[in-house]
Amino acid sequence: MKSDNASLLKRIDVKLILPVALLLIIGLVAIFVATTLDYPDRATEMVIQQGAWVMVGLFLASLVMFFDRQLLWKATPFLYLLGVVLMVLPLVFYSPELVAATGSRNWVAWNNQSLFQPSEFMKISYILMMAYQIVRFQSKQDSATLKKDFWLLFQLIITTIPVLMLLYLQKDLGTALVFVAIFAGMTLLSGISWTIILPTLLFGVLLIGGFVVIFSQEEGRVFLHNLGIDTYQLNRVSAWLDPFENAQTTTFQQAQSLIAIGSAGLWGKGFMTSDVHVPVRESDMIFTVIAENFGFLGGIVLISLYMVLIYQMIRVTIASNNRFYTFISTGFIMMLLFHVIENIGAATGLLPLTGIPLPFISQGGSSIISNLIGIGLLLSMSYQNALKQEEKQSKGVRKHRFIIENID
Repeated sequence: MKSDNASLLKRIDVKLILPVALLLIIGLVAIFVATTLDYPDRATEMVIQQGAWVMVGLFLASLVMFFDRQLLWKATPFLYLLGVVLMVLPLVFYSPELVAATGSRNWVAWNNQSLFQPSEFMKISYILMMAYQIVRFQSKQDSATLKKDFWLLFQLIITTIPVLMLLYLQKDLGTALVFVAIFAGMTLLSGISWTIILPTLLFGVLLIGGFVVIFSQEEGRVFLHNLGIDTYQLNRVSAWLDPFENAQTTTFQQAQSLIAIGSAGLWGKGFMTSDVHVPVRESDMIFTVIAENFGFLGGIVLISLYMVLIYQMIRVTIASNNRFYTFISTGFIMMLLFHVIENIGAATGLLPLTGIPLPFISQGGSSIISNLIGIGLLLSMSYQNALKQEEKQSKGVRKHRFIIENID
């Protein structure tokens, strides 16, 4: 029994777990600071609730760790369909108060009580399905041609369209951008010809440039609104371009975020210290709490932990030497990177605010559980790698014994 337990512990990738554990601890501390300052009567309750979500996420991650490649492969189409069905629920079961406050209909609610955000779990299902599509397609091809690349791209777009359509109906542009980032990263790694990719990139750059040019004019903003872009989304772009123009009204959150981070200096103002009010800083603006308390150095430490985590994920992927695992890992890394860059970029004024949470840090059950399930997938890869190594060593020992016995 002790030998079995020792073998199990050796298969668990501590190097991958350590940065995640540190990020989770930082998240709980940051939420405690934010809620104590803003909601002193509910601070303990909110931290305990977040801790409970972390425990649920860790439990699910530990289960996923024991999934092998065959099980994931067979379950992927069903998980994708389940994810699509769950994403329909917020269109039916939602909180009118939350929709009025955020402009989005992306949470499943009952009796005005928000329950969960299906799109967070759909990210994992989508990554699995994209990996499944790419590997299944490539395994049937003996050579690459432009025609085949277009056919693969078409299949990946068909997989993506239902997700983006549901997010459009939910009016959740921020989450839609996450799926676009995952799609871009996995498509690039799939080996599709640059003859297709380069014109697409150029079109995207021109589209973004055209949007900025149109938005910079009053008539252009009216035109964009008439196209269907909501007022709150246009306000977020305005806050990005000039956060202090309407600092007491529509750009208040962005302006306060910049003041909080900029006034913290190199070392910060000290633990549990804040003289700048930033709305919703326990979730979307959690980086301002870390920056204001621990300054520039605190922010660098946080970003460094994310870089260490991504490095460990790449290490596990390379060791797995499996295409299905490689694409899963790529999708999750793209998802993680986009979340970190967009969240911190929005808090520091480099990017528009989209309401995307900071992985493992921001308050929210759906996000934390989804991210930990993703880590569970990486732990599964590492676990399977360890099993392969043990099997090779066992074969080597048996072969060695066989040779010795024959010599004797």
